[in-house]
Amino acid sequence: MKSITINGSKRESVGKKSTKALRNAGQVPCVIYGGDTPLHFSAPELAFSKLVYTSKAHTVVVTLDSGEKLDAVLQDIQFHPVTDRILHIDFYQLFNDKPIAMNIPVNIVGNSIGVKMGGNLQKNQRKLRIKALPTNLPDYIEIDISKLEIGQRVYIREILNDSYTFLQPESTVVCQIRRARAGLVEATLEDEDDEGSEETGDSKEAPADGAAAPAAPAEGADDAAK
Repeated sequence: MKSITINGSKRESVGKKSTKALRNAGQVPCVIYGGDTPLHFSAPELAFSKLVYTSKAHTVVVTLDSGEKLDAVLQDIQFHPVTDRILHIDFYQLFNDKPIAMNIPVNIVGNSIGVKMGGNLQKNQRKLRIKALPTNLPDYIEIDISKLEIGQRVYIREILNDSYTFLQPESTVVCQIRRARAGLVEATLEDEDDEGSEETGDSKEAPADGAAAPAAPAEGADDAAK
């Protein structure tokens, strides 16, 4: 998995006043958990743009002004409710011998048979949560839908991998090909029109060419019958 380097400064004071001063200076207060003790640091808000405003998954190398380097992953982020500025970020430190849980994006490739026949691709899960050692974390989980037909689905149990473990049920649907609604409506209307045409034709069937029309009853026939 690709890593993004964040250059920061270790924080000596973590009170409200110092935190407010950091934000006013364009800095983001951060904490790294997972080690012996939480490590507090700050970094410029612009340094997090490639980490936060993307659908891709990344690990982080936090490089402090003291020369210390820590591998980590983003765990939680807080935004200002009005301005959407980053208020605080929590990281979790990575260790090569300890598995980590992380949300990994799903990358769908191929043009399915079902889509070619007029079906619609539905992406039920855009990210999947997995657990793996840091060295086994993938950039994305690729799914080939080339052979998928209308009505077929891809379940987690079909994409299991020895390098990581899925933290969602194996019966979870990742994507599927659904029949287009418009096609169903049009087909139903066409069937109804065909049935109506057949009924109309039977009730108003015209005599064949050259065939004599039914003779009208003779005058007085009713009186004779009486």
